[in-house]
Amino acid sequence: MGQKINPLGFRLGITQNHRSYWFAKPKKYAKLFEGDRQIRNCIEFYVKKHIRNSSNYGGIARIEIQRKTDLIQVEIYTGFPALLVENRGRGIEQLRTSVQNVLNPIDKRLRLTLIEITKPYEEPNILAEYIALQLESRVAFRRTMRKAIELAKKGNIGGVKIQIAGRLNGAEIARVEWAREGRVPLQTIRAKINYCYYAAQTIYGVLGIKIWIFQNEE
Repeated sequence: MGQKINPLGFRLGITQNHRSYWFAKPKKYAKLFEGDRQIRNCIEFYVKKHIRNSSNYGGIARIEIQRKTDLIQVEIYTGFPALLVENRGRGIEQLRTSVQNVLNPIDKRLRLTLIEITKPYEEPNILAEYIALQLESRVAFRRTMRKAIELAKKGNIGGVKIQIAGRLNGAEIARVEWAREGRVPLQTIRAKINYCYYAAQTIYGVLGIKIWIFQNEE
């Protein structure tokens, strides 16, 4: 079971929480769900376009959305908030404007909050973005995986597993390679596992990156 289902959804309500907090009637649920998706896509697109380049990356771990009566509160968990508030805060203001543009004019007020993560490489999304940048720069995948595991091990984690699939190092035939350090008990519900999937756009095709990070047991 632990190998055939998304590790986050498998543990939802036990060791994982929802990324959106709101209640809606059945007729409005789909519209609000689509609105949350547009907000997340807008933030990720802005970060990739204005911040992410060959030398650094956005470092967004997750985005949580709360819908209140007259307010939409978006909390951005990031390991490098300075990248989003550069130029005397103009970066976050431009991001707020971009998100507001994707919302309906009659929608509620918007509030963006940046929350810093003290140990960013314990978050699989940040680690996957680091790996993607290395692969897009044509760094050997084995060297990249070893370096990523070393970064993850600096935090207080029980284990990490990294899997990369596609035309590795530009080979003609696609294959899957993985590396693991420590314990990653995917079959145990009480194990707090963080997981993400990330696609690296290389010159020889798309490489799929999957990361599992085991933090502790409840």
